[in-house]
Amino acid sequence: MARYASTDLHGCLATFRHLLEHTLHLQPTDELYLLGDYVNKGPDSRGVLDYLMQLTARGYQMYCLRGNHDQELLDAAQGRHQLTWASAADRQQTLASFGIARPEDLAPRYLRWLSELPHQLDIPGFTLVHAGYDFRLPPAQMRHDWHTMLNVKQFTLDTSRLQGRRLLHGHVPTPTAEVQRRVQARSGAIGLDTGCVYRHNPELAHLAALNLDTLELTLVPNREAPYTIARRA
Repeated sequence: MARYASTDLHGCLATFRHLLEHTLHLQPTDELYLLGDYVNKGPDSRGVLDYLMQLTARGYQMYCLRGNHDQELLDAAQGRHQLTWASAADRQQTLASFGIARPEDLAPRYLRWLSELPHQLDIPGFTLVHAGYDFRLPPAQMRHDWHTMLNVKQFTLDTSRLQGRRLLHGHVPTPTAEVQRRVQARSGAIGLDTGCVYRHNPELAHLAALNLDTLELTLVPNREAPYTIARRA
């Protein structure tokens, strides 16, 4: 049995499937922890959600956290249009993957799946969250500050708050070389978002998976058919 963590799939179904099926050779006895952002930006948001649901139905041990893009799609589907995500082209690509014209038409099974995603998880050795925490807050408040946990891009780690656990997060696309450096240094906080969806950027454009028991980092390059994505400097 192995434990793996990955994050920020952003509709990159072909890359994700290759990671699980051909690189990690994921088994039903393994545990896979995903740190959010399954939808938006990339070509097949629906395909990613369908695949995750299929794996769960087949008995795979999947633990999926909530990301800010998952929250934004959920908000839009529930009519909170003032919280609409990203660009018009991004919205159109995401909705097209579901075969709908309006977010309100998102099928109930996707709404239910998104709404049940937890914001954080503590497991042996690690605390998992999409973006991070505001360590300046009192401990109890810190663990209920949902906005920060989904959206923060910088924080100062206070390891005393995590009872010896290492923090794993996503959210901020980080060059693969920097993620490798942090893993090798066994940093107290490791961001695993290597910007898979940004297929034009050679420093990003990979999907990362971390073996939580050996701290071995696996990187798979973006394998999607060409799609429109804003270039990230």
